[in-house]
Amino acid sequence: MFQSFLPKPQLDESDVNRGLRTLVLDAVFSQTMMVLTTGAFLVGFALAHGASNTVIGILCGMGPLAMAVQIPAVWVVQRIRLRKAIVVTTAFLGRGTWFLIAFLPFLLPDRYLLPVLVAVLFISYALNNVCGCAFNSWVRDLVPEARLIRLFSQRMSYATLVGALISLAGGFAVDYWKRDPSLPGGVHGSYTVIFLVAVLCGMASNYYLLRTPEPKMPEPNGEGFFKALRAPLHDRNFRKLLVFLTSWNFAMNFATPFFSVYLLQRLGMSMSWVIGLTVFSQLVNVGFFRYWAAMADQFSNKSVLLVAVPLFTFSLLIWPFTTMPDRYMLTIPLLVVVHVVAGIGTAGVTLCGGNLAFKLAPYGQAGAYLAVNGLVTGVAATVAPMIAGFTADWFGARHLVLSMKLSFMTGNNATREVPTMNVSGLDFVFLIAFMLGLYSLHRLLSVQEKGTVKESEVRQEALAEMARNLRQISTVAGIRQIFVSPFTLMRNGGNRNAGLGD
Repeated sequence: MFQSFLPKPQLDESDVNRGLRTLVLDAVFSQTMMVLTTGAFLVGFALAHGASNTVIGILCGMGPLAMAVQIPAVWVVQRIRLRKAIVVTTAFLGRGTWFLIAFLPFLLPDRYLLPVLVAVLFISYALNNVCGCAFNSWVRDLVPEARLIRLFSQRMSYATLVGALISLAGGFAVDYWKRDPSLPGGVHGSYTVIFLVAVLCGMASNYYLLRTPEPKMPEPNGEGFFKALRAPLHDRNFRKLLVFLTSWNFAMNFATPFFSVYLLQRLGMSMSWVIGLTVFSQLVNVGFFRYWAAMADQFSNKSVLLVAVPLFTFSLLIWPFTTMPDRYMLTIPLLVVVHVVAGIGTAGVTLCGGNLAFKLAPYGQAGAYLAVNGLVTGVAATVAPMIAGFTADWFGARHLVLSMKLSFMTGNNATREVPTMNVSGLDFVFLIAFMLGLYSLHRLLSVQEKGTVKESEVRQEALAEMARNLRQISTVAGIRQIFVSPFTLMRNGGNRNAGLGD
């Protein structure tokens, strides 16, 4: 059994192929655990125990904050040099903490539950980040560079699809538990079951990690630990990538933790609706992973990012229009558009952002490079939801209303006021995140990647491919327009001749 934890001096083609298969299966189970312990489920669990926007921001900031642990984790990996052993052990402990979280409502009163939840979450995320540091170095040395995009695409496609279906079942379970008071534990019981299922999926992920071969780490190049950590900061191009990823993570984490809060509280939707919209976005996400992977292979990661980043940023601008100031006839259609556009954009950013960081990290130094990336972006992702939570609470009693007055020349000289925008609370958070997203797009322009082409070429190919796909699945112009309109907006608003290379 102990031999399973040891690296192999040499891996043949069969070892690599076996590793690629088990990494896909690992991703399916780890993603399922993630969707059942984050997003709407974590937010719903916290809201059920009286959490405010500020507390939600703190909870969502614990994961990124724990990325700081990756720095000492680099030293541990370099000293022990048994990456699989580190991954399997820390993943087992980190995922096991959710067994405790599942029973917190039955062990503690509400006034203690949220502080304890924050502390346990940090421990869980810290262990998972030690795992992630060793895992990144392991995968970077295991997977040939030519197969990175294909592997990431397969992992994300299968994992997102299965995770989406499981999360949908979890959403129905929460609502069913609420409606049937005879079920044990009330709404708390539903979250207990969901978190226990998540733990089982985490253990299944560990099993496949144990079966994945590990190549022996390259011999150290004689650089000290701190010198290895400074290397990414002295790499001018990687430093530019860090600035982009940091600003992007700040913008994204400023808004995304509060999507579920907005739907549950502002729009009064059930958990089934919230998870259903999330799953819908994830299915769109899955459909575009291979599409963006093909674009990245044909052009480059940066070229895809320059199309995908504006898409997600544009989706943030739509959120404030879903209320006027309450639900109205366009609320559901706009939410569908938001989740379609966000799903398409997220697929490209998730795939190509991570792959670009892997690609720019030198062979044998991926652990240090990606740990620094995780630390810097983690700080931004930690601070962002906390600031956003305070911002949402501060703007809670403030409104910005834009309206038009229509006068009718009738006997009563009637005047009717037509609302065009009503911004309050979380709406301000989404608008601020939109502006931050535009800034991150500006920072992306300075990153250099071999093979980057003009943005106009990527947009034209993206539009052409999307049109071909939509002609195959529907002849309804409205459905086709939902998918094509964001690209059309960018095409009309962008500079067709802007080069994206240097």
